[in-house]
Amino acid sequence: MNRIKIFNKTIWIIAVAAALFLGMLTGCAQQEEPAAVRIGGLKGPTSMGLVFLQEQARSGQARQEYAFTMAAAADELLPLMIRGELDIALIPANMASVLYGKTQRGISVIDINTLGVLYMVSGDGSIDGMESLRGRTIYLTGKGTTPDYVLQYLLAANGISLTDCTLEYRSEATEVAALLAEQPQAIGLLPQPFVTVACAQNEDLKVVLDMNQQWDLAQGEGGSSMVTGVTVVRNAFLQEYPEVVKNFLAEHEASVRAIQEDPDKGAQLAVAAGIIAKEPVARKAIPQCNITYIDGEDMRRALSGYLQVLYELEPSAVGGALPGEDFYYIP
Repeated sequence: MNRIKIFNKTIWIIAVAAALFLGMLTGCAQQEEPAAVRIGGLKGPTSMGLVFLQEQARSGQARQEYAFTMAAAADELLPLMIRGELDIALIPANMASVLYGKTQRGISVIDINTLGVLYMVSGDGSIDGMESLRGRTIYLTGKGTTPDYVLQYLLAANGISLTDCTLEYRSEATEVAALLAEQPQAIGLLPQPFVTVACAQNEDLKVVLDMNQQWDLAQGEGGSSMVTGVTVVRNAFLQEYPEVVKNFLAEHEASVRAIQEDPDKGAQLAVAAGIIAKEPVARKAIPQCNITYIDGEDMRRALSGYLQVLYELEPSAVGGALPGEDFYYIP
């Protein structure tokens, strides 16, 4: 009788242990992947590199589930990242540094998604260099944004102070484009694809200065590159789901390669995503948008140099201090 009791007790212990073990396996499996990776992007070039991935996600061909949010301004995405309502965001490079400070080092940059996309647009054919802007009024998007800091840096690098010209700010690039359509002799600083939109609305308008080229001239050989957009991840999400982030990076890189190789299809997808209104405009804009994918040490070198330039111009542009080395995610 005692042997039977001992046997039954042993079986019970084994059964409980097996159940606990299976429960642990199930729990681990549940932690391997979230229900969906929540990604936020801006309406413009920073999100255009994602359109092929969005299409794959819609058709169930992506490696994992994604939920995409698009915003008109970075200020709409930063609170969502701070509150943990987004996992990954594609935002301006300097705002990534600001977010790093606001979250007490709670985010990391995982790639650069866009290089220089800023152009000076006007119907005034007399503008042939930065010096031509002296004494002129320039329309651009919000004060304290990437276009503002880039323009201020380039003006200063060419010996032009803010008292030598007038900067008129508008809340969105669409407002600057609309103003130029009505007043082609005005001067506007615009990012792609709004440059192409503005020029399509008024044939008198054209690109008079490529700000990417002006940046390179100001920096000289071996200087930093202009970095417009980067991709950041919440560190808590990265630590919990490292393989999910790795999968995203692979799919992001493939999506960027796809739009570079097939801009016609990319134009269709950009219109479907609500980034650009018309396909012909999108086709013209995509090659000028400098959509890219740069990660690892190349990312760190390019981005740290760019942030250093902004910091020297205006420390508040990067949140008051340059980010530490842990800001750069190097697998």
